[in-house]
Amino acid sequence: MSTIQDIFQTYGPQYLALHEDRMPRVHKKTIQDIIGCRSGSFGTILYGCHDCQTIQPIPCCCGNRHCPTCQQNKMDQWLHKQMEKLLPTHYFLLTITLPHGLRQVVRSHQKITYAALFSCTHEALKKLARDKRFVGSTRIGYLAVLHTWGSMLQYHPHLHLVIPGGAVSEKGDQWLSSRQDLFVHTKPLEKIVKAKFKDAMTKAQLIDKIDPSVWKKQWVVDSQAVGKGQNSLRYLSRYVFRVAISNNRIKSIENGVITFLYKDRRKKTWKTMALDAMEFIRRFLQHVLPKGFMKIRHYGFLNPNSPFSIKQLRELISLIHDIIRDLLTEIPEYKKQEMKCACCGHALTFIAFLRPPRWGPSG
Repeated sequence: MSTIQDIFQTYGPQYLALHEDRMPRVHKKTIQDIIGCRSGSFGTILYGCHDCQTIQPIPCCCGNRHCPTCQQNKMDQWLHKQMEKLLPTHYFLLTITLPHGLRQVVRSHQKITYAALFSCTHEALKKLARDKRFVGSTRIGYLAVLHTWGSMLQYHPHLHLVIPGGAVSEKGDQWLSSRQDLFVHTKPLEKIVKAKFKDAMTKAQLIDKIDPSVWKKQWVVDSQAVGKGQNSLRYLSRYVFRVAISNNRIKSIENGVITFLYKDRRKKTWKTMALDAMEFIRRFLQHVLPKGFMKIRHYGFLNPNSPFSIKQLRELISLIHDIIRDLLTEIPEYKKQEMKCACCGHALTFIAFLRPPRWGPSG
């Protein structure tokens, strides 16, 4: 099977030769990391098998958050942590997309504009959640994830929000549940987010670089009720640790052309697209986030600094729903994948970590 790493190993050096002098450092590092992932460039771990007395070297992964190879295990770990925080209520997936007319400015000023999208969305949600027609309190909680791509690797910045259906009362003494099918109305949310984002761009002195017609157009805001419990979180976890394109969508790499699958959203069918390798890498790299930028953020009662523990939240919810007995099905224990012997299949034991030559001698 062809992979993203195959593409970067084959064409990455050529791309660097063409564009290295004007590339952001984080883009160069992403290329180099993906090329070297599990090749020994990041060190090698030696494992031993007690049963067949063999020593087996396992190259380390790069750990880059844009590397498809490294994300699956992170997704499994994240899902288990979220299962431990699961609340006995319904959930929503809310998506807010920046319009095409903003994207050039956003791409050129990513830290400012991405941060503004997070903060403006949060303020807008709190404002609407205060309304008793929706929840009746600003003390909401949710997880927000930034994505920047569409199915064809085009630049398409948007936020996914995973929202439990309710809020803690302003006094902090009860749970206020939202409707099963609606958290807040999307039309007023769109207007408030747009107005706040415009104010943020004015304060950042970017407003003159934006086509004024952007503020007159309707932005895309979508809300889906995704049910309760573990199944909803498994569904939502697919949105959290995605990278721009996964390995299973790469169909072929041949004669400088990359062929991959993309989803036609209108017809709801999968189609193929062929791109020149240099264009494919360019599209991939435009989704590399600025160094240190947090693409996953927890707000309100799901923030680690919240005064409410998960146990307290569950107790508040159970008081109004009388569901403490079926609060959660048993959460499966997360087991880190054991290294297995390639010869006999038994568990391997850690022996040593071998530093890559470029790190120099230890000590």
